[in-house]
Amino acid sequence: MTDDPIVEEIRNIRQAHAAKYNNNFERIYAAIKEGEKKYAHRLVNRKIKEKPVSTNL
Repeated sequence: MTDDPIVEEIRNIRQAHAAKYNNNFERIYAAIKEGEKKYAHRLVNRKIKEKPVSTNL
């Protein structure tokens, strides 16, 4: 199998990120959730908005 430089770069980033939190899953998860709070205005809301029912017949 050929090494893919893009996949290798992503793996290196992931390893560095995990090392930043001492490879502790709970700390990594907490950091991600904190980021979601910090940047909530940038996140996509995939909830379906109900359309108002038209009473005009």
